[in-house]
Amino acid sequence: MKIFFQKNIGAVLCVSMSLAILINIQSVNAQTTSTSWLSMQINKHPDIIAAKEEMNAVFSNAEGNKQPLYNPELETGYEREGNANNYSIGINQTIDLWDKRETKEQQANFSLTQASKHFDFLVQEKTAQALQALVTWQAAKKQAVIAQEQEKQLETLLDIVKDRQKAGDLGQVDAELTFLSLSQMLNVTAKVQVQLKQAEAQTKELLRDWTPDKEVIPAQGLTITNYQLSPQWLEQHPLVLAAKAQWQITRSDAQLALLETKADPTIGFNAGKNDRENVLGVTFSMPLNIRNNYSAQARAANQQAIAAEANFRSVMRKQRFAIQSSTDTLITYQKNYQRWQQLMDGRGKRSGNLLQKQWQSGDVSTTEYLLALQQRAEGLNAGIELQSQFQLSQIDWLLQVGQIKAATLQLSQL
Repeated sequence: MKIFFQKNIGAVLCVSMSLAILINIQSVNAQTTSTSWLSMQINKHPDIIAAKEEMNAVFSNAEGNKQPLYNPELETGYEREGNANNYSIGINQTIDLWDKRETKEQQANFSLTQASKHFDFLVQEKTAQALQALVTWQAAKKQAVIAQEQEKQLETLLDIVKDRQKAGDLGQVDAELTFLSLSQMLNVTAKVQVQLKQAEAQTKELLRDWTPDKEVIPAQGLTITNYQLSPQWLEQHPLVLAAKAQWQITRSDAQLALLETKADPTIGFNAGKNDRENVLGVTFSMPLNIRNNYSAQARAANQQAIAAEANFRSVMRKQRFAIQSSTDTLITYQKNYQRWQQLMDGRGKRSGNLLQKQWQSGDVSTTEYLLALQQRAEGLNAGIELQSQFQLSQIDWLLQVGQIKAATLQLSQL
């Protein structure tokens, strides 16, 4: 998928955007899209089910608003005058003289657009939340592994310290330091395990059929090549389109309110019998908007339309800056994460083995060894956090440009 940035953003991205993800939208067929496991899970969420039914309700109302405004009225009468029976039957029809139906039909079409775009954004937002929960769970799982490994290292170290203390190679201070470090590590491990369970619960809430062994997104997260913002993405963003549709609805309201100041006539035809003579009649009525000409309602509707237009401009402006902010955030995390990868470059495992050898040989003291182990763990956790924030910023960027649905087409059922 190619994404084209505007000049003011593209200049920042042209060098830095060499990401490790691939979104190949063109290679995804319709069957993959419809059978996407992630998409099916999102559609099963109660929030999305409720939003879909609300959208369907708007569709039903729109269908009703497209129907004719006035139904014919059947009118009958009967009276007895002396020995004569008088009766009549007729039909009345109010005429949509000013074509208010057309305005209501336009309004219905705008409401369809607003409802569909609002639902589209809710689906994208829920998808982003699910992806972010998965990324958070992956990070918590990696941090839990590091915490458990460090705890095992300290337990092993404690056994060695006890043996060396008995042999006279180490003093009481080294043993006490190891005890203190281990007790501190138990607290850290507990917190990490709790965070992992919380992240797991959050993911299960968003994805009903998800299990920890279910691979939904790769370990490296989503990958995107060629981060370039298409100029029409801002105008086509669901939030922007929904706000624009709302503005169009209120404009139709104002137009309809203006038409309501003009009365529609009613014409009727009736036939009957008066004593022994046949009677045929025509009736005509027209409301007189004298005491109330409804001009205040028309003025209020026009003011609402002006407010809706301002809100539409505001939504577009906010979305433009949201895209800019998410882009800057994405670039920052990408640069720092890539820098961390260059700095570590396999040093995590090597440093652990080196530290243990130096401590056992007596080149570093127990205090220095414990401090180094802590710094090593913090460095590894920093990398996990940077990777997690980088992946989260990718998801947020896709949500802000309104392309998260396209990006997740690659996530077919695994």
